[in-house]
Amino acid sequence: METPRIVSFRIPPERVAELDAMARSMDRDRSHLLNEAVESWLDQQRRFVALVNEGLRASKSGKTIDDEDVDELVGSWVRSKPAGKKEKKARIRS
Repeated sequence: METPRIVSFRIPPERVAELDAMARSMDRDRSHLLNEAVESWLDQQRRFVALVNEGLRASKSGKTIDDEDVDELVGSWVRSKPAGKKEKKARIRS
């Protein structure tokens, strides 16, 4: 295993206090929590980049979905309202 490198960055004091409190409650140190957070962020970014690249490849090969088909698909996810219930309208407050 490689020797860990030290990285520093600026963070608001209240965030440090919150991080330290969380670390204490988990019986961990600050470094452990920060390492977990960085790994989680990197995983999310890797998945995002992979999905974007997959979409770009699909688009280049002509594998696209028509907007009407997307509307129909999304519409199928919405449950119809129960019979006898009226739809509530949003009120705008001024």
